Amino acid sequence: MTGNSHDRGGSPSDDGPVNASRSWSSGNWTVLPRAFFDRPVLSVAPALLGCVLVHETQDGLVAVMLAEVEAYRGESDPASHAFRGKTTRNAVMYGEPGHAYVYFTYGMHFCVNLVCQSAGEAAAVLLRAGRVVEGADLAAARRTTGSGARERIASSGSRERIARSGSGVRQVAERELARGPARLCQALGIGRVQNGADVCDPRGPLRVLAPAGFTGLPAASVSAGPRVGIRLGAEADWRYWVAGDPAVSAYRPHVPRRRAAAVNARGAAVNARGAAVDARGARGARGAVDEGGAAVLP
Repeated sequence: MTGNSHDRGGSPSDDGPVNASRSWSSGNWTVLPRAFFDRPVLSVAPALLGCVLVHETQDGLVAVMLAEVEAYRGESDPASHAFRGKTTRNAVMYGEPGHAYVYFTYGMHFCVNLVCQSAGEAAAVLLRAGRVVEGADLAAARRTTGSGARERIASSGSRERIARSGSGVRQVAERELARGPARLCQALGIGRVQNGADVCDPRGPLRVLAPAGFTGLPAASVSAGPRVGIRLGAEADWRYWVAGDPAVSAYRPHVPRRRAAAVNARGAAVNARGAAVDARGARGARGAVDEGGAAVLP
């Protein structure tokens, strides 16, 4: 299924195996049928690489060729939102395959998944990154809200340089437009409204397309490795990406949240101070004895 396994991702070059813009403009693309998603998630995930996610809004159309995805296997997967069962938030995961599961995270970002397998199994593929192959100006406008040149770390963990042009408009490098799950959603204009959208509907605004007769990228073009930033299930190589594609995000292992780390550090400091007080008290008790060796009580 994959050309390279147990890989955490290298430093991709601009000469990846997929020439995104040329293949998109010259191909005969069709919407993926529901049967494509009604399969084991570990088969669907790598097969999505090279497909294109399109979102058409009143502002225009943006299309992203998928370069990186992650598979989540439902209630049997400790890293899945469905691990503890069905909730209001993850209800879409338990529905018909071929629908978008969009969730809000860290109080600021949206991420989009595509539901797989039979209804009730709650498997899904997280769309992590891709190349914008149509609507780059609109994608860039969505990605460059605000002002000032700065370097920031997005949810993908990779650094991006945002520079100010001569006209004062910030510019984002093409490879950074949809590099990371939050950036991908921002570039495509995907938010809470798209949760539950049917991506198999040819008339729908959010849909997934592939070239006619597409059966997936060559095995040698696909790499696999651990999923990004998860604490449980980190040993599974269920992240798939197009080898050498510059849009692939950097791999980052799980890092405890700063607040929890700070609380733990403060707790350790308190324990250390308590131990020091106990030690001083013990030394005082040893020093305050009568001639017969019994401790003198206050």
